[in-house]
Amino acid sequence: MWHPYTQMLTAPAPIAVTRAEGVWLYTEDDRRILDGISSWWVNIHGHSHPKLNAALAAQARELEHVVFAGCTHRPAVELAERLIEILPKGLSRVFYSDNGSTAVEVALKLAVQYWRNLGQPSRRTFITLHNAYHGDTVGAMSASEDSIFTRPFSTMMFPVERVHGLEEMEGRLRDAGDTVAAVLIEPILQGAGGMIVWTAEFVAGVRRLCDQYKTLMIADEVLTGFGRTCKMFACEHAGITPDIMCLSKALTAGYLPLGVTATTGNVYDAFLSDDRAKTFFHGHSYTANPLACAVAIASLDLFRDEAVLTNVLRLEQQLRDGFAPLKALGDVRVIGGVGAVELISDKPGYLDQTGPRLAAAFLDRGLLLRPLGNVVYFMPPYCITESETAWALEQIVSVLR
Repeated sequence: MWHPYTQMLTAPAPIAVTRAEGVWLYTEDDRRILDGISSWWVNIHGHSHPKLNAALAAQARELEHVVFAGCTHRPAVELAERLIEILPKGLSRVFYSDNGSTAVEVALKLAVQYWRNLGQPSRRTFITLHNAYHGDTVGAMSASEDSIFTRPFSTMMFPVERVHGLEEMEGRLRDAGDTVAAVLIEPILQGAGGMIVWTAEFVAGVRRLCDQYKTLMIADEVLTGFGRTCKMFACEHAGITPDIMCLSKALTAGYLPLGVTATTGNVYDAFLSDDRAKTFFHGHSYTANPLACAVAIASLDLFRDEAVLTNVLRLEQQLRDGFAPLKALGDVRVIGGVGAVELISDKPGYLDQTGPRLAAAFLDRGLLLRPLGNVVYFMPPYCITESETAWALEQIVSVLR
């Protein structure tokens, strides 16, 4: 096997996980390891949740998959309706795909074709943020920061305008005129770029500038969607609605791949035409997979029926207290269910060798973390208990000290 993001020549042997329950992973060699990264930010309710298991099994007995071009089914319809009920007001159309990178790729393609369908094909420039990470497909890489993740593929990518803040963004929008297709941001929290936290005022300012310069706003909520920042969606902190929103990761609570690109009716209407050339020609073999849709609905049921967001608020306060002692070692950032410290380093960035050394030290103590170079973060499932959180924080502080 060839593992992702892994130098196979030098990497330690992978952890052989045989089963999981709650926040705990169990291995072939009888270890119990706390999943401190929600299995790559996807698992929010805990592993092997009985209600999610039941929903998945029930759907498998009914319909496992059917082509979604020309067919439809109850789980896809119900999930779309449920999402529209809770998404920021105005997002009323749901396009299904299969993961976060693809949800972003769909958003980029929608933005370009939206303007083409309206007779403005010159609008194909994207403005994104420095330190952005939007995925590993070509369009998503293009929109991301130039980094070790994207550099080998630079000849495949299209150029974008990258900015640091609202003032620079406004300057680019003003200078670019009517050539901008969209502004793309990760609202409130930039993930793989270093767990960077933005203010609600910044996100609201992006919306204001997009309105002022009459362009689209795309919110990449692949990481932040479904409670990670204490709100169901990070855009809620600013009280704004983007024109396009990208969702994945926690959408199915970590069970199955599924992506959603939600749009306003205005974006959707631009593709309605007797001219078939204005069709959005994009799709996937597993679009709207019924199994994935069913478990996503069950996850939304848990948000509705249980105090999930209250748990995240409790976790946020515990993370603030637990990470406070690390302020002497670097910049501490906490929001919702994410706690991070950017350690002082002579060579900051993903290739900082501190990361692998720390990951091994945490694992020795029974804690699974994957530092982003010199950025150590803790992002557990929301169901983690106070005592489990306290234990994990004790390990983090001890190892870093």
